[in-house]
Amino acid sequence: MYRTVGGADLRRMESAELADSFGKDFRRFFLRGLAAMLPTILTLMIVIYAFQFIQKHIGQHLDVVAQWMVIQIRSFIDPHIPWTLRGTGVEWEKIRSFWGSHGLVWIGIALAFLLIYVFGRIVASFIGRTIWRLVDNMLSQLPFVRHIYPQVKQVTDYVLADGKIQFSRVVAVEYPRKGVWAIGLVTAPGMKRLQSVVGGELLTVFVPSSPTPMTGYTITIKREDVVEMPLSIDEALRFTISGGVILPPGQQAEDAEARLTRQAVLPLPDGEKETER
Repeated sequence: MYRTVGGADLRRMESAELADSFGKDFRRFFLRGLAAMLPTILTLMIVIYAFQFIQKHIGQHLDVVAQWMVIQIRSFIDPHIPWTLRGTGVEWEKIRSFWGSHGLVWIGIALAFLLIYVFGRIVASFIGRTIWRLVDNMLSQLPFVRHIYPQVKQVTDYVLADGKIQFSRVVAVEYPRKGVWAIGLVTAPGMKRLQSVVGGELLTVFVPSSPTPMTGYTITIKREDVVEMPLSIDEALRFTISGGVILPPGQQAEDAEARLTRQAVLPLPDGEKETER
């Protein structure tokens, strides 16, 4: 017995299909929009947070110093203003009101950036470098601080330092065991002692971890045991950070194969099929 579909049933089916289609389209395009906007939003958030951090911890104190200097200059120029080292309360009120009404809070953050620049110039000099090395060693030996400071310094050195780590090219190495391949970055030739004992050309390779490539493992491997990869350093790091989701151009699998891989139903090689039978 067959059931006849009436007009009302047909309309309900069409409405359900339309709602389902709209839901799928909304989800797909929403995720696309989010993926496009999120990097920009996160970048802006980081930049704004950095400015706010500098303003809060350095800039606002430099604002007070700048206001104090203006008070001292005014008391020096105008004989009717009594001079005190700290400055009178009346003058402080006038300067603070003027500062706020004219939007001069940017002076503090500008002075903060200038101070950081001057500090960098001092640390780059021979005397400054020597003094900072002593401070660095002292911080590394303080109780509790020594468990935090070296790790924080390692991350900031990796992100901010100029050219401390130079990667020459991208390779693939069998690590951590045979049959498992990892993307690595060649940093230097192998150490002389190892080359003399092992024989042959050796390479020092940094294998970054995912999703934080500033940490990883450094290995020394024979030159013939590495596979040269036609990738740039940025492409290799994007691949590592994304956990393999972002494949470099020209390295993507065919659409059907990629879809089967994601669904975990990739057909077995012929040899393995025969074995299972």
